[in-house]
Amino acid sequence: MAECDNDQDELRDLLAQALEYARYYRELGVNGLEQAEKRLVPVMGRVEQTEMPRKSGKSATGDGTSPTTDGRDIAPPPSLPLLPRKVESDAVPAAPAVLETLEEVRRDLGDCRRCKLWSTRTNIVFGEGDPQTQLMFIGEGPGADEDLSGRPFVGRAGQLLTRMIEAIGLTREQVYIANVVKSRPPDNRTPERDEVAACIPFLFRQIAVIRPKVIVTLGNPATQAILETTAGITRLRGNFQDYPRIPGIRVMPTFHPAYLLRSPDKKREAWEDLKMVRDLLNQLSS
Repeated sequence: MAECDNDQDELRDLLAQALEYARYYRELGVNGLEQAEKRLVPVMGRVEQTEMPRKSGKSATGDGTSPTTDGRDIAPPPSLPLLPRKVESDAVPAAPAVLETLEEVRRDLGDCRRCKLWSTRTNIVFGEGDPQTQLMFIGEGPGADEDLSGRPFVGRAGQLLTRMIEAIGLTREQVYIANVVKSRPPDNRTPERDEVAACIPFLFRQIAVIRPKVIVTLGNPATQAILETTAGITRLRGNFQDYPRIPGIRVMPTFHPAYLLRSPDKKREAWEDLKMVRDLLNQLSS
C-alpha cells in the first residue's frame, strides 16, 4: 500500500510540475506549449479522480489536505515549485526554482523579437563567464562594440570593468557578466520599460542558474531593475542589498564604468564598493 501511495504522489507531482512549467514558459513567450498544456489538463484530472489506498495521518494543514499554489485544497497535493500561475500585465515573472542550464535559457531566447530592439541590433548579447561563479556583474544594455561582437562589456567601459575585476583579485573568466537587455538600444539610450519587461525574465533565469553569492549592479537602470526599486544609485551604492527573488544573494550597486570614464573622481567610491564585495566573498569562502 505504501508503495502505491508513493507512486501516486510522484505521478501527481510530475504532472503538476509539468503543467506549471508549460504555463510559466508560455507566459515568457516560448512558443509551442499550448498543445502540451491542453494534453496535461485532462490527464491531471484523471489522476486526481483516481482513488488509491492512503496511509493515515495528518498532512501539513492538519486536516488531511494541503493547499495548492492557487489556494485550492486537494488530497493529496503535489509538492510544487514556487512558480506563478498568472502574470499581471505590468509584472515580471519570477525565476523558476528549477535546475536548468544557461544553454537552455539561451535556446529559449532564440532569435528574440519580443521587443522593438530586435529591428536595430546586429547581435544578441547573452552574457559570458563562469556559470558557477560567486560573482555577477550586470549592466543595463549592450553598446556599439558589444552589438558588433555579441559579447558584453568589450568597449572602453568594458576595458575599465576588466581592470576593476582584476583589482579585486579576479579575472573576467572567473565572474559572469550580463545586461538587463540583450539587444542594443539605439544611440545607447536607456532601455525603455517595455524593453526591460520583455527581456529581464531571461536575466532572472540566468541568475537562478548561476546562483552567485554577490551581484554587482552597474548604474541606475541595472540597479533599479534587479532590486525592483525606484531609488537611485547615489542613494543605494556602498551598501549591500538583498536580491528580492532568491534569498541569500547580496547585491552591491555601484557606478557604471561608462559613468566613471566621464567622472573619474567617482572611481574612488566605486573602488570602495568593490573592496566591500571582495571582503564579503573572502568571508563567505572562509
